[in-house]
Amino acid sequence: MSRGSFVFTSTALRSLELDQDMLDRHKYKKQAASFHLSSYTLRKEAREARERGPLRSSTALPAGVCQDLVVQNALYTGDLEAMQHLFPRGTMANFIIEPQGGDMRWVATGEGLWSLSYQQELTTPLHITAGRGFAECLRLLLQRGASVDLAPGGVTALHEACENCQPECTKLLLSHGANANAFSEDGFMPLHLCTRPESFECAKYLLQHGAAINECSADEDDTPLHVVARNGLPEHTELYLRYGATADKQNNEGITPLIAACSQRQELQDLPRYFKVCQILLGAGADVHTTDQDKHSPLHMACKNANPDVVDLLLANGASVNDMDYGGEAPMHNILKVVCYKISHQPERIVRALLNHGSIRVWPGALPKVLKHCSKSPRTIEVLLNAYSHLKVTDTWIESVPPEEFEEHKDFYESVFSLAQAPRSLQHLARCNLRGFLKDRVHKVVPKLDLPSFIKNYVLLDYRGYVH
Repeated sequence: MSRGSFVFTSTALRSLELDQDMLDRHKYKKQAASFHLSSYTLRKEAREARERGPLRSSTALPAGVCQDLVVQNALYTGDLEAMQHLFPRGTMANFIIEPQGGDMRWVATGEGLWSLSYQQELTTPLHITAGRGFAECLRLLLQRGASVDLAPGGVTALHEACENCQPECTKLLLSHGANANAFSEDGFMPLHLCTRPESFECAKYLLQHGAAINECSADEDDTPLHVVARNGLPEHTELYLRYGATADKQNNEGITPLIAACSQRQELQDLPRYFKVCQILLGAGADVHTTDQDKHSPLHMACKNANPDVVDLLLANGASVNDMDYGGEAPMHNILKVVCYKISHQPERIVRALLNHGSIRVWPGALPKVLKHCSKSPRTIEVLLNAYSHLKVTDTWIESVPPEEFEEHKDFYESVFSLAQAPRSLQHLARCNLRGFLKDRVHKVVPKLDLPSFIKNYVLLDYRGYVH
């Protein structure tokens, strides 16, 4: 039997001794595993040259290959009793597993021959148990000499534990010397893989064991703070900033953590989490004026994803409402393009806030197009139209509103179309005159005026359900 191979049942051993062909296949499997490990070593050395904190080579004995299904079954099910029997004291548990199944690949079988077979990424017992949270099984394997940083598939067991939110396994691996700054084949540290709320304890253990808080991923150049901001994780964000994360670090696309948080698509239930992340970042000194390589500001992206609380927060911190991106679009353009998809996000609040901070208005000739695309949100239409002192309502306006939307919001749209025969009211004209005088100071001055609240709200484009 080949040195360095591990077979743990007498049946499997007898089979190997009797079948020379199986021995040959075993030898070639081992050679394939050695090829993977050699490739990994070359990647490791390249990362060392870039001073990226590479995965460390193990001081343990070279890993062999195990294909015993009894062993694999015990590992995948977390059967501690079976593993104690399979790995008694004095045995080594440092080996590689190549599961059957997976994708069809051409694999070298030796002497220039290739075969098409099902292959999966190589793994180890540590990866299997760490990723599934089998802490006691993991502890046993470590006690039996398993190499803690072995990465035949391009990731370490620590990567697996963090990606799958297994804090006890993360802590155990780190206490046995796992490299908290190991880079995977794809260029991620374990800290880059803490992307869910449940991974908070994993991130905390990593930082306590020296994880580099401002180290960047290989391709995107993202710091861990970019990752948690993009995933809307306020607790992680606070933790990383306490450990010295740079709040305004830009990745290779010019995206800061604040832009990353504003750029991520946000479902209704996610809005409060992203608001909290932005609030924490701004409190740490994040700049609302920094833009990415396409000149998108945090406000551009918050409008695109229709988070009204974040928009209010950015405006309160001095964000500019009329900055243009490289496409010539201001934040107002971004919100109007998504109104029909974001009704539940209260897009009218964003349009109102932008106008009260001096945003450019829609060119009057484009209002029929806006009516067509925003007709599901009468409040948005109301706010937009109340920013004009005069409107030229034509048949095109009437044709722009789909019949089903007209029927659902009949009273509102009838009030809009009636402006074709009547001028705007004197009350509205007085509002427009005051807003025109104050310009971008409306949001600051009006709340301070000694006027009844309903009048101040009227000047600030509050909703009435009709136009006049």
